[in-house]
Amino acid sequence: MYLYPNNLRARPMLWLWYLKDIVVIGVITLIAVFVYAQFSNINLLLGVAVYSILSLRFDDLSILDILTHLCRFFILEQQTFIWKNERIINHE
Repeated sequence: MYLYPNNLRARPMLWLWYLKDIVVIGVITLIAVFVYAQFSNINLLLGVAVYSILSLRFDDLSILDILTHLCRFFILEQQTFIWKNERIINHE
């Protein structure tokens, strides 16, 4: 008996993260552990913990996605506004 996911085109997930996020968290955790062992610097480990919390996915949405969309909208992309005359006067 085979069990198939509901959406075969969806990105692969493991627990509450995409597999890409799991790989990034794992690799940076390894580097952070080596840095902590050599230099007693915990900053990189804290960064990994923050990234792993921000990349948790609930209903295909993460806090990191929301923050990137907000930064793009308010900081990175130029907003354009087009003003049109909304009142059209009909003289019949």
